[in-house]
Amino acid sequence: MQVILGVIFHFIGGFASGSFYIPYKKVKGWAWESFWIVGGLFSWLIVPPLAAWLTIPGFSAIISHTNGTVLFFTYLFGLLWGIGGLTYGLGVRYLGVALGSTIILGLCSIFGSLIPSIYYQFNPKPGKDTISILFNTHWGQLVLIGIVVCIIGIIICGRAGTLKEKELSRDKEVASHNADYKFGLGLFVAIVSGVLSACFAFGIDSGKDMANEANNLWKAAHPDQGNFLFQNNVTYVVILWGGLTTNFIWCMILNARNKTFGDYGNSRAPLLKNYLFSALAGTTWFLQFFFYGMGESRLGNGASSWILHMAFIILVANMWGLALKEWKGVSRKAFGTLVAGIAVIILSVLIVGYGNSIK
Repeated sequence: MQVILGVIFHFIGGFASGSFYIPYKKVKGWAWESFWIVGGLFSWLIVPPLAAWLTIPGFSAIISHTNGTVLFFTYLFGLLWGIGGLTYGLGVRYLGVALGSTIILGLCSIFGSLIPSIYYQFNPKPGKDTISILFNTHWGQLVLIGIVVCIIGIIICGRAGTLKEKELSRDKEVASHNADYKFGLGLFVAIVSGVLSACFAFGIDSGKDMANEANNLWKAAHPDQGNFLFQNNVTYVVILWGGLTTNFIWCMILNARNKTFGDYGNSRAPLLKNYLFSALAGTTWFLQFFFYGMGESRLGNGASSWILHMAFIILVANMWGLALKEWKGVSRKAFGTLVAGIAVIILSVLIVGYGNSIK
């Protein structure tokens, strides 16, 4: 039952992440940097401490007496993740919701699931699975197989993207539905984003002392009720300070360079709707990690939790890509290749879920 709950929580988190960019498409008359930072203020500054306050009494006290080195590395990984999150928006812009999210999150899933296990191989910590455990146990081998299958699915989806690009270059009708599509630039941005976005997983591990304290306090008050569902909410506050720092600086630079500071008060734009849709996007974005923490508390394994989370996001993002007709007018071959890639990623989720069920 715990595994089933964990998978369900990860699916809800994946749905939130795969859907968060949709409200931004309703923003009118603002430059990308303007709506991105407005939504980001909700994602990284407003909603995380509110969620922590609602779920963890005294969360600020936990942060204040946490070791400075722990806080520094948690913030640092948040800072690096912020670059990945920043370029995520650009990757989606140039590649579309479906393909952009697939490449970015696929790379993120690989790095985020494996590197912590490699780190703990050389720096053992109680309760953390090492890469040797994954290789030498049946459940761990299934998790690794699931990761490999996920990589294959990503490659197939990438192939669909190259087919789409070729068709765009020769079909004006198809190109009209994909005005911002730039495969070369988008691929570069997506790779940068995918690698650095994995730093969020490292930030969660770096700040685990805070989550453990929240968990221990809750278990002391609620004996024999398992692990605390919301233990990671205190860690998110610090990680997302780092993410806010990176994104705020870059968006202010873009506002200055593009002379778009006027967007925030532009009477010719639907200001109320723009702020509401940006706030909705930002809040929806945070919900992915709110539910990720709940899922991890039930599954218990960082590698499998991360791959499940990312795989669900990829699936949802691709469903949105289809709903938004990002693949309208492409050939059956390109569309069929995309569907095949999605099917393989679904298979990877099932393998990882089964691996956890026999742990």
